[in-house]
Amino acid sequence: MPVVPNRATAQRTADELSRDLVARGLQAARTAIETEAAAVSALADRLDGVFLDVLIAVAACEGHLVVTGLGKSGLVGRKIAATLASTGTPATFIHSGDALHGDSGAVTNRDLVLALSASGETAEVCAFARMLRDREIPVIAMTGNEASTLARLATYTLDTMVLREADPLNLAPTASTTASLAMGDALACALVVLREFSHHDFARFHPSGALGKRLAGEDA
Repeated sequence: MPVVPNRATAQRTADELSRDLVARGLQAARTAIETEAAAVSALADRLDGVFLDVLIAVAACEGHLVVTGLGKSGLVGRKIAATLASTGTPATFIHSGDALHGDSGAVTNRDLVLALSASGETAEVCAFARMLRDREIPVIAMTGNEASTLARLATYTLDTMVLREADPLNLAPTASTTASLAMGDALACALVVLREFSHHDFARFHPSGALGKRLAGEDA
């Protein structure tokens, strides 16, 4: 059976670490939160005409908003699609790699596609966007590089550029994924208003779980 460390074991482990290393670790944690907070805050000034164009295009879409991405951006994309779907915007997620192996057939000319790539150069995402462009299906790029291949292929580009990642190495997708997630939430929240989506509508989509029970009680 696995050994579960008790409080005393954890304390010894902490004692064995140098005080300087622990202090540096705590500072890195604080810096990460501050960096991500700044990255999200900076997005507010980018809700410009392009964001409005995207908002109107999604609201007018007769099909689905298909979200796509790869790696960490793909994980963020799944969450964005789930949030949109639960707040009244028909949305689904297609993995960019799977799209190149047949799943792109699920996208129709009534749909819009939201493609996520921090660099804007992710090969599979760009290849999928190129396929969509050839089929005259509009693509919304969400990227930190407005001069990227993805941005050039897209009809609209939502700028999620961050000054640096939040990790000490400035390598791991941290601030960039947080910024993308926040931009997706901003889009979903704006669409809630445009669709006049109410808590009664929300309750219809959430019949189970603690949230569903609470909403059911409010509607009773």
